[in-house]
Amino acid sequence: MSQNFTQTNSQADTHQHEVYQPIDSPKEQTNGNSNGHSKSAEVLQKRSLTVSDAIANMMEDLGVSCAFGVNGGAMAGLWGSLSNSLLQVMNCRHEAGAAFAATEAYFASGRPTVVFTTAGPGITNALTGLFAARGEGAKVILLSACTSSPQRGRWAIQETSSDTLPTEGIFTSGALFNYATTVESAAQLPQIFRKLALGMSQPGGFVAHLSIPTAVQTSPLDRTLLFQGINCSLVVPHQETIVKCTQLLSEGPFAIWVGFGARGAAEEILQFAEITGAAVMCSPRGKGIFPEDHPQFVGVTGLGGHGSVMTYMQQQTPLRTLVLGTRLSEPTCFWNQALVPPGGFVHVDIDPTVPGVAYPEAETFAVQSDIKAFLQALLQFDDEFVTSTPVTSLLPRPEGQTIQPGSDSPVRPEVLMEAIQKVIIDNSDAIVMAECGNSFLWSTHLLQFASANRYRISTGVGAMGHAAAGVIGAAAARNSKAVAIVGDGAMLMNNEINTAVKYQIPAVWIVLNDARYNMSHQGMEMLGLKGADASIPQANFAVIARGMGAEGIRISKEMDVFSALEQAMAATGPIVVDVVINPDRRAPSKGRNAGLALQGIKSTPAQKTELQVLFPQVSFPNA
Repeated sequence: MSQNFTQTNSQADTHQHEVYQPIDSPKEQTNGNSNGHSKSAEVLQKRSLTVSDAIANMMEDLGVSCAFGVNGGAMAGLWGSLSNSLLQVMNCRHEAGAAFAATEAYFASGRPTVVFTTAGPGITNALTGLFAARGEGAKVILLSACTSSPQRGRWAIQETSSDTLPTEGIFTSGALFNYATTVESAAQLPQIFRKLALGMSQPGGFVAHLSIPTAVQTSPLDRTLLFQGINCSLVVPHQETIVKCTQLLSEGPFAIWVGFGARGAAEEILQFAEITGAAVMCSPRGKGIFPEDHPQFVGVTGLGGHGSVMTYMQQQTPLRTLVLGTRLSEPTCFWNQALVPPGGFVHVDIDPTVPGVAYPEAETFAVQSDIKAFLQALLQFDDEFVTSTPVTSLLPRPEGQTIQPGSDSPVRPEVLMEAIQKVIIDNSDAIVMAECGNSFLWSTHLLQFASANRYRISTGVGAMGHAAAGVIGAAAARNSKAVAIVGDGAMLMNNEINTAVKYQIPAVWIVLNDARYNMSHQGMEMLGLKGADASIPQANFAVIARGMGAEGIRISKEMDVFSALEQAMAATGPIVVDVVINPDRRAPSKGRNAGLALQGIKSTPAQKTELQVLFPQVSFPNA
């Protein structure tokens, strides 16, 4: 199995190439999202091509269709070339927002994306969003400006050199960038293209950085550059590995633990689960890959997860668990030993360094493979597994939440989530993303998805503002609705409402407005830590939205929630729904607080509380 990342070779001076087309992404859609002017050979022949033109051409060849960033003088040449390319170029209001938008545009479209910045603070502003891109497994290329060599060390404006910024990790490959280099000459570009194409064609994420000195950007090409395509074969397991997995999984009952890395294999997971009768659980980022309304689904693990998972593990303990595409990080399992079955794990991941890390003492049979290819091979041995119909009525199901009549104002989060489920999830195909904090605790716990690639959260990096800004990338990449469920703290920290207005991006923000960093407030209270102030002056986000040219709705009564969400989904442009939330409703966060207690967080002695340190401590003391 192979993936051809560039359909044909292309030359920088002719642009006779086919832009890479991912599945379900026809070329007509790409051209429709361009800047409204196509590059023709006639126009380009009127002036000599520059290094920036060649880089823009490279991005087209790599399949990039969207670029997000903030312009600046040091990158004028690059900005001009990108703006006259097939890419849809969007100027954002902050570089971090641009990087978050690029990350979510990748996950929404499957196409690599570009972030562009000027020198100095433009680069440093983008780093948090790029850190999130790396952690989430996105394919993103940062194109930045740096100071030209004659001006380095002479206190140039926004000087970007080894005298002003650390070189290691920003301009070199490492923990942040899979690949990074400085473009000092056009002669480097063919080799740079090959490295980018190789990284983009392989499974998993790839974050790259090309730093281009200002003078180099507009330097003319002195020869034709040939960008050659890359063929990359998928990593597939050996036959003996599949036989061994079949043997291990057929020795007794097993569970399937689905992670975000398995999102491309939803059909095979469903087929394999139904053939074997295995119970299925998922990580928070893996919601929807296996339908959450399926009778074999026992719940979400980790942050905002379900107690039904622990009920299953304790009462119907499987012999082994087949782990598919999850690193089993702290947000996924809190490294709780109760989730380790007697026979351990069969752990499948494209990254060979992942299996065995989360639970080093557990027996683990590690398999490096593309998840889809692994399951297709395993399904060839389906007659080795028990094929009798499982008694799914005996499997525990995620606990429902009975909403009792309330005071109607302010709005309870449970009521809001019920409305989001019915109006948005059940009646549209919109991508729904939840911001870090109580927003993704409520969303992960109460919302249900029946298909993959509809729910997005960042649990690892967990940067505030990721969803608030990222939603414009998801909506722009698909040219359709995307919804961000965010807290007021995150919305004040980083949003791109004005950018959405500029490009009429159909993004929807649903703000849980409780006038505090409520995850922190409630967490401190549950940990018995007193004296810290997490309150913030309440903002009116409907007024803020209207002040920037978007629509804005503010609601404080539960009776208005459904109609407000229906209005938001009917809007053709960006809209903010500001929901005044009851701050005293406790989010399902005890698993996180228990994890903090295990790491050494201690209560204030005078206010010490008892914590049962087990995962998941999910309960609703509000009931």
